[in-house]
Amino acid sequence: MSNADTLRQLHQDHLSNYNNQEQQAIELMGLLNKLYNNQDVQVTLFGETLDSTSVGQILALHQKVALRDNNAKPIDIADTLAMVKVIAESKDIQATRIDVGQLIANDTDVQAALQSINSAGAVNGATDVVLYGFGRIGRILTRLLLSQASSAKGLQLKAIVVRPAAAGDLAKRISLLERDSIHGRFLGGISIDDDNNGMIINGRFVQVIYANDPSTIDYTAYGIDDALVIDNTGIWKDEAGLGKHLQSTGVKKVLLTAPAGGDIKNVVYGVNNDTVGDDTIVSAASCTTNAITPTLNVLNDEYGIENGHVETIHSFTNDQNLVDNYHKSDRRGRSAVMNMVITSTGAAKAVGKALPELSGKLTGNAIRVPTPNVSLAILNLNLKTAPESADALNEFLRKIANSSTWQSQIAYTDSTEAVSTDFVGTTHVGIIDAQATILTGNQAIVYVWYDNEVGYSTQVLRLATQMAGISYAQIPA
Repeated sequence: MSNADTLRQLHQDHLSNYNNQEQQAIELMGLLNKLYNNQDVQVTLFGETLDSTSVGQILALHQKVALRDNNAKPIDIADTLAMVKVIAESKDIQATRIDVGQLIANDTDVQAALQSINSAGAVNGATDVVLYGFGRIGRILTRLLLSQASSAKGLQLKAIVVRPAAAGDLAKRISLLERDSIHGRFLGGISIDDDNNGMIINGRFVQVIYANDPSTIDYTAYGIDDALVIDNTGIWKDEAGLGKHLQSTGVKKVLLTAPAGGDIKNVVYGVNNDTVGDDTIVSAASCTTNAITPTLNVLNDEYGIENGHVETIHSFTNDQNLVDNYHKSDRRGRSAVMNMVITSTGAAKAVGKALPELSGKLTGNAIRVPTPNVSLAILNLNLKTAPESADALNEFLRKIANSSTWQSQIAYTDSTEAVSTDFVGTTHVGIIDAQATILTGNQAIVYVWYDNEVGYSTQVLRLATQMAGISYAQIPA
């Protein structure tokens, strides 16, 4: 056989193999949709949601996780399909999240794992959600909520509230949702319902309400009741201001997507969300606080943190000026697209609210830089117990990132080529850059990337799910 014939055969073999994988992915998508719609069962692969709408994304995710850990067992699409078939045969399983990656990698008996969960009577209802404000975070939350397969359970986006505007406002807002300079086009259908002043997004109607004062809105007039309001405006940050939402008709709870003051709890999901209880007003803290607190939590548990400094290299935000102009805050009046701007950050101090054992131990500053998204936190820490080496520290962080406890929030990269744009759209709240880790005695410097829009919004929705009383059994626990 000639070299050309060998290459043709190689090409044909690869194509045949990929076609076979595509067919398996199509079959998998059908099973995932049935599990989600009929039993409220969500299947993940090492914490990553298996997208039930895209063959390419399912196969790309399997390729990605195969490379995530050189010591891990690769996960083939055939392995996933076989396990999901077993899960689909178990009709009694309800309201459960199942990580097939962890089950396959650890050679877990899936039948035994399913039998260990008593979820037959578990049913999650539907919770109406209102987004108050439709800026960067509001639109990202909309994308995340309505990109999921439709379901009668869970968080149901029913309305968006914005300030009164001129004619044509609705079309402009839909255009901003559909087209995004950072995250690209929305992969779904969006249209205007002029008659009812709303949007139809992936077949679901979302009311647009114009108001200046939250307390004046009667949500029940729009068929909305016992709603969770997610306030993305940042206008009100205390109980008196945010309490206006509770004075309206049809609202039960309020979640703020910014740090709050007073007695309102600042919550980082995965760290201190167990403190929420029946609170009717809760803050999801800031993007930076969410990005660094999980990593600080695991480092403190393993080595102990004496003290440290957090420096964030943060993408510019909408509160800065494009060109030099007056600004009430120091330095932020200077052009955001032309300068690195040193500014303050409350993230280091806010860590102490979510992780009281670190209260008063961290200082912090921020440098705003001319990039539109993805930021980098540098954790300069004095540890009580020194790791044996930088490699040992990285190995600990790698295992944490691959653990069932933290895999959805903390990610890990040891690529020598990784740059900020590689992390646009990541749902992990923080990605540890192993190549940048420095260790000198007890002093550790750890670099954490984060998409300050999508990563943070994912944390917001995790907290919103808890506040709505929606819960899932976990396999593995």
